[in-house]
Parts: sequence; structure tokens; C-alpha cells
Amino acid sequence: MDDTEYGLFVDWDKMETGGQELSPKVLNCTDFQELKQLSRQGYWAKSHSLRAKVYQKLIKEIPCRTVTPDSSVYRDIVGKLVGKRNASTLPLPEFVDDRQVPSYCLNSEGIGAVRKILLCISNQFPDISFCPVLPSLVALLLHYSQDEAECFESVSRILACNDPNRRLVDQTFLAFESSCMTFGDLAGKYCQGPHKLMVAVSEDVLEVYSDWQRWLFGDLPFTYVARLFDVFLVEGYKVLYRVALALLKFFHKVRGGQPMESNNVKEDLQTFVRDIGKSVTPEKLLEKAFAIRLFSRKEIHLLHMANEKALQQKGITVKQKRVKSPARQNVHLAVHAENFKSEIVSVKEMRDIWSWIPERFALCQPLLLYTNQEHGNSLSR
Repeated sequence: MDDTEYGLFVDWDKMETGGQELSPKVLNCTDFQELKQLSRQGYWAKSHSLRAKVYQKLIKEIPCRTVTPDSSVYRDIVGKLVGKRNASTLPLPEFVDDRQVPSYCLNSEGIGAVRKILLCISNQFPDISFCPVLPSLVALLLHYSQDEAECFESVSRILACNDPNRRLVDQTFLAFESSCMTFGDLAGKYCQGPHKLMVAVSEDVLEVYSDWQRWLFGDLPFTYVARLFDVFLVEGYKVLYRVALALLKFFHKVRGGQPMESNNVKEDLQTFVRDIGKSVTPEKLLEKAFAIRLFSRKEIHLLHMANEKALQQKGITVKQKRVKSPARQNVHLAVHAENFKSEIVSVKEMRDIWSWIPERFALCQPLLLYTNQEHGNSLSR
């Protein structure tokens, strides 16, 4: 174990750490390309204290709104908000979608601290309406924070980023949904083999892809998500798509020729990501992610904006509360079994066809323009 200055909330028995003393040159690095190379190589992954200091440096450099809550705000409000309640039983904010809070390598004090910080973030960021990755983000950063207040300030700066060219965290249902649609578009274009498998084994492939952020922030083991976060802080949102697509590729490679363990491919994918250490190292995962060529930040931005516009036109801007219902169930599925009729293709075949259409168009209900039964066989008509 190396420097415990940042280890207040860490259960060191669970933590993999080499305890190596590395050169802190990265703390003075201002060249983006060099910083990108160091993050991809996992330069600070072997030293807990160095990684903590790098995180603090990178997060403090994020351009933020003028009034962004800091550590002093946390110290002022936490006592009033938490009161005498047990931290481990504090309710989660509505915007986290009732997901289980990942504990990673946190000790019992850290697990309770995550809920306290989330409660304070909810108080200071009333404009957040949907942010299911936030518990994972708080839990991860708490490993590398000196205290709760420092972690609160770090998360606040990520949430308050006001650089129009730098997307970090989706904070509304509209942004989250358009991200899921964008991932579906990218999977269909750049992961055609895995996408075909998803289409073949799932009733609604869009519902499967709605979990793509959960694979990264929730299902990935701590060592992997920390390596992902190293690069994310340097390169931004695009890295998340790359790593999620790499997970899809590895799932296809490792499991594609085997029968699914359950009738639910979402569960199979979740299990694969949680147990990824059995088949893929963090280095191999990142290597695969950055080997995916062609798609650019501009392409992602344009897809995201087009998908967001399509959702707004359909009136899908807020999460509908349903009992025991996935976030995206029936949101996009325009082809419904009860009102689809064809003598040529089945409902499943039509859904398969629909899965290859760009998601912003897949929102639309298909309209029958021609059938020879009604319109005859004459081309002139």
C-alpha cells in the first residue's frame, strides 16, 4: 500500500495496488498528446496517491459555471441535510434511477459517504433530472479523495462543466436517451458482427443497448473502470463509446459461439462485463477500444443532436414512471405485435429489419405506402 493520504474510505484488502513510486512529472504535463499517451498507458494506475493527485489536477482544470458548489458548501449543508440519520440508509435521489450503488473497494464509511454526497448534490443541482451514472462516479472518486467535501467538489465540477465542446455526464433523460440511440447507431455501423448477434438473440435490441452506460459505470470491476476514468478525464465522452463498443466486440468473440446462459441477453452481457477479468485484461480492453477506427467526435456530436431532435419531436423528453420497467422499454419500439400485419415478414423479422435503421428514424411508425393487393401491379399507378 502506498500513501494513505487519499485512502480514508478505501478497504485496502480489496484494493489492487502496486505501491510503486512513480515520477510526478504528469502533474506538470501541459501537452495534451503526452497526457493522452500517459493516460492510455495507465501511467498513474500503479500509484494510488499519484492517481489521486492527477484526478484533482485534471478536474480543477475543467471550465465550470461561475457559481459551482465547492468543498466549503458541502461542509455547510451536509449536517443540515443528513441530520441524525444513518448514512447507509439515506434515500437515493430520484435522478439515479434506483440503481444499486457500486461499492467497488470502499469500506463501510465510504459506502455511507456516497449517499451523503449524492444527497448534497441533489440539493445543489436541482436541474439534474436523470443521471444514473452518478453513484458510480461518486463512489469511484471517493477512493481518490482526502475527505467527503473534496469528492463533492470534484463531482460538482464535472457536473458544472460549461465548455460547449466538452460533454462529460448526461444529466437529463433526453440526453441519456439520445446517448443510447447514438450508441445503437455506432454499434450498427462499427460492430456489425456483434450487432447481428444482439439482433438475433434479443426481442428489442434498443432495450439491450440502453444499458451501455451501466456496463461501464456499475458492471465493470474497479480496476477497469478506474483505467477508463483515467482516459475519460483527458479525452472526454468519446472514450465511453469506444470502450462500450469494445465490450460488445469481446462479448461477441467470447460468447458468440456459445448458447446464452439465460433467456435474457441483457443479463448475459451484464454477467460478462462483471466477470471480464476471466477473459480480458484492462490493457486489452483499451487496446481494442482504440483500435476502432473512423468515427470522430464530430460524427458523435451530429448523431447525438439528430437523435435528441427526433426524441423532442416525438415528445420523449422525460422518463415515464413505470412499475418494474426498463428505462427504454417501448419508448422506441414503433413496430408493435398487436398492430403489425404482413404476409411476407413476421413481427420478429420486421423488428430485425428495424434494428438496422438509424435510431432517429426507427422512432417513427412505419406507414404502408403500397401493396399490390390494394394498388394492383401496374407501375404507372
